[in-house]
Amino acid sequence: MNRLAAALSGLALTLLSLSPQADEQVRASTLALHQRLLVLDSHLDTPLNFLRPGWDILARHSYKDDGSQVDLPRMIDGGLDGGFWVIYTPPGPRTEAGRAYASNYGLSVLARIKDLISRAPERFELALTAADARRIAAEGKRVVFISMENADPLGSDPQLLNTYYRQGLRMLGLVHFSTNEIADSATALPEWKGLSPKGRELVAAANRLGILLDVSHASDAVFDQVLALSKAPVIASHTSAKAVSPHPRNLDDERLRALAAKGGVVQVNSYGDYLIPLKPNPERQKALAPLYARYNNLAALNPDEVKALQAEIAAVKQRYPQPRPDLDVFMNHVLHILKVVGPEHVGIGADWDGGGGVEGLEDVSLLPRISERLLQAGYSEQDLANIWGENLLRVLQAAQDAAPH
Repeated sequence: MNRLAAALSGLALTLLSLSPQADEQVRASTLALHQRLLVLDSHLDTPLNFLRPGWDILARHSYKDDGSQVDLPRMIDGGLDGGFWVIYTPPGPRTEAGRAYASNYGLSVLARIKDLISRAPERFELALTAADARRIAAEGKRVVFISMENADPLGSDPQLLNTYYRQGLRMLGLVHFSTNEIADSATALPEWKGLSPKGRELVAAANRLGILLDVSHASDAVFDQVLALSKAPVIASHTSAKAVSPHPRNLDDERLRALAAKGGVVQVNSYGDYLIPLKPNPERQKALAPLYARYNNLAALNPDEVKALQAEIAAVKQRYPQPRPDLDVFMNHVLHILKVVGPEHVGIGADWDGGGGVEGLEDVSLLPRISERLLQAGYSEQDLANIWGENLLRVLQAAQDAAPH
């Protein structure tokens, strides 16, 4: 199937598709192969940008100017067919007001994702199954699966998962960087020794609905318990290798093998802080904290204010420099995990628009560089097809097949 040819629907999309930026690091044959594949990412934080006044996913943006990494023109350049678009809710206080805020915030992001589909139905379409994804891509449109990162919107009532399911949710991540009412985080002090009672209820509910469970950001104890409790394979939607960089967010080889043994998939993350060991720099963190906090209020910032905020962040990083990983480092994680579990259990979940991206892989337009590196490492076209999308669709299908009918 010639997916690039199928994508030439409509004059605007045609012009975008016929003018990808040349990349000297990618051979023409590799680019042609990459464009033939179904390319999906399992963790797109791009819905955060939908809150920005004036930000338009149909227009080309610049990472340098506004920090964004995904838009339709760059998806076309990079051959990205879509993936899981994330309902991310910033962790908040575990109070009545905090639960109400989380509930409302989650539903507001869900509404923004659904609005994207309604606004541009000739460009984007909701996918509920693996078959949907293949059909949508074949029609030249972008695939919109919906996932949740941080189950705080469900903290007041885990039964709200049914509401999200009816609206299209097909992947559930239980926790983020701080422990919540559902589960212990990999980057916070343990409170529940794994899953809370609400967390166990959510695991069972997700299995019952056929929602794919995501163990990224979860503590090792949560990982072990979810793997033991789940009646379906499990995914790590954006996680890297602890053997390459010993960050608590990464998975050790034993757990990578356990995930694969149950039929699961690890989608490799490009979030720089997890890819190389970094020495703590309190002054840098103190200076960056209020700037990053402003990203929680993107709906209040106009484009000029966003650009100014980007410049402030860049100035702080220049004042307190840290090593920044590059494409070689990212590929070290990818190739290590491939060696441990094989190409049937690996994918890409780069954390775009959520902090992902490394030097040489700043936005989705550069995704063919990963294909070039995989081919250089000896992986076949079928291996690349598995890594770029088929493994992700297989594990989603397995979760749905395991649900009661």
